[in-house]
Amino acid sequence: MGYRSVFRAGVFDGQTVIVTGGGSGIGRCTAHELAALGARVVLVGRNEEKLAAVAAEIAADGGAAESARCDIREEDAVRALVADVVARHGRVHALVNNAGGQYVTPLEAITRKGWDAVLATNLTGGFLMARECFVQSMRAHGGAIVNIVADFWGSMPGMGHSGAARAGMVSFTETAAFEWARYGVRVNAVAPGYIASSGMDQYPPALAPMLRAMAATVPAGRFGNEAEVSAAIVFLLSPAASFVSGALLRVDGARPQVRMGWGEFAAPAEVRARDAVRPFEGFHRYRPPRALEPPAAEAAGE
Repeated sequence: MGYRSVFRAGVFDGQTVIVTGGGSGIGRCTAHELAALGARVVLVGRNEEKLAAVAAEIAADGGAAESARCDIREEDAVRALVADVVARHGRVHALVNNAGGQYVTPLEAITRKGWDAVLATNLTGGFLMARECFVQSMRAHGGAIVNIVADFWGSMPGMGHSGAARAGMVSFTETAAFEWARYGVRVNAVAPGYIASSGMDQYPPALAPMLRAMAATVPAGRFGNEAEVSAAIVFLLSPAASFVSGALLRVDGARPQVRMGWGEFAAPAEVRARDAVRPFEGFHRYRPPRALEPPAAEAAGE
């Protein structure tokens, strides 16, 4: 069984799409969907083993993918990466700026090194990738860029460095959409909310109870999944979004609208089963994060 995309087969035939952070989570899922729809996907990240594993998965499913190790925070490395892709494939049709990461800590405990590292990964690296794809390919041929940000409405207490970077990326998205529109380039952003992705397993095990409890704070009453984010990204890259640029598409089950004191708001199980809000299980290789598994004692019924 292959990827169960809702989009037309072959919609990205002949296109080369770069996906940063393609070795896991949302990036991996998006790469699978794009490849299933005909794109040649270039998976970018720092972990060669993970990238190679995803490329092998895509090949096994009948798609075309290749991996390229690159630290997107390094300007020369990004420039060389894009030059190589253009030299081998002629152009870059689309970029998914998905690479990112952060850690939980209060503002007063964030070091200058930690602050710089998170901004470099979530803001500067995305800028460098977008700029080089534009300068080396899209200025001459057009293209589409989707920047992945996060649910930072109300900012991000406990992860202030990430919140600042994500807000900056939204501003960059809007500016690039304006400046590059004359060249036939569209630039949009997708903001995932609470998504049950492998990224959850990167947090310390002590945070697992908090992670499991987060679904109850979502009006939709559940976590989103990787395929639901991928579908938003694919739409924005597709011809159907040809008049959409400078937009931010939230995939969050209305989580930012939650206000304390409004009583019960999370949808119960019977409502979550209704057609309009039922989880979209498109990714045939998806596995829920281990962090969401119940504790051993609870699972054993103790």
